[in-house]
Amino acid sequence: MTESLACGVHFVGSVPLSTSEEVFTTLSGALPGRLFSIPDGETRDRENYIGWECALFPVEAILALNGGKPLPEGHSGVFTQEDVKPSNYDKVAKESYRQFLLLREKGVIPPDVRFQVSIPAPYECIQGHVRPEFHAQLEPFYEKRIADAMQSIFSAIPAKDLAIQFDMPFMVSALEYERGRLLDDFWKPHFSPIRQGVLDRATKLCAQVPRNVPLGWHLCYGDLGHTHYVEPDNLGLVVDFANDLIQSMPKDVNLKWIHMPVPKDRDDLAYFEPLKRLVAGEETKVYLGLVHANDEEGTIKRLQAARSVVPVGTRREWGVATECGMGRTPREELGSILEISRKVTEGVV
Repeated sequence: MTESLACGVHFVGSVPLSTSEEVFTTLSGALPGRLFSIPDGETRDRENYIGWECALFPVEAILALNGGKPLPEGHSGVFTQEDVKPSNYDKVAKESYRQFLLLREKGVIPPDVRFQVSIPAPYECIQGHVRPEFHAQLEPFYEKRIADAMQSIFSAIPAKDLAIQFDMPFMVSALEYERGRLLDDFWKPHFSPIRQGVLDRATKLCAQVPRNVPLGWHLCYGDLGHTHYVEPDNLGLVVDFANDLIQSMPKDVNLKWIHMPVPKDRDDLAYFEPLKRLVAGEETKVYLGLVHANDEEGTIKRLQAARSVVPVGTRREWGVATECGMGRTPREELGSILEISRKVTEGVV
């Protein structure tokens, strides 16, 4: 029997299963008492994070690597709100929530587990899909589409059942670009100063969530073939970003969790040292993304290192997660991830 080192398990969003029903059933059964909220798994055409939203943008404004085409002769290069199609985040959330309710009524999902909707900050899709010369022009149009989708979600899903997560890996990349650790201009934001621009965007997003809806942040370094766009040197950047955002957003925002990544090879105290300066209150749980498939021993070492820096009982309790969503994780690794997560945790308080 492995010692319980953390409290609760979090899933970022994508899960390598076929349907939302399979995701809800599998996660609920594998992790009894350990889930505060549960996502629908972002299955099928959503498994590649924001890729499914690319088609909302004018084809002439999309990056060539995403299938974009040059502006036709005579095109002014000016777009309008109508050129950016409505987001589908609300549509799929409502569909998945109906499945969530059916399974909860059958007793598959416990009554105290919330339905989690993970939404990318609008900046994510602008930076990931759109040609740089159109970033500033199209960002407010896409921001409105995401705002409209969120309001639709808030109207359709009761606050008592809902939890919202904002995914912000491209915001983390903007801060790493500012530090000079990312040199390719693909990562260059279209605004300056960068840090303030990132904070303004994230604060605006958080302010739109009703105060009776729990909110979480997913701060990471990506996951493409289990690699990052740049290796984090430690948790300093994401801790400082979280601190700045906490201090800039409305004080009554219901910040329930923060998710941070932990690479597989980092079980050293230096990596976790910045957690000492995290200003989030004890009501905000930190989920450390340190569960790696087929590595129970390493997961325990990483958790022990985190506890050594900020021991349980002195300030907060930790939850566990994977580093990022699992949309690109081989399905055969899921069983190991669920088993390790269960072994190293106890129930949600």
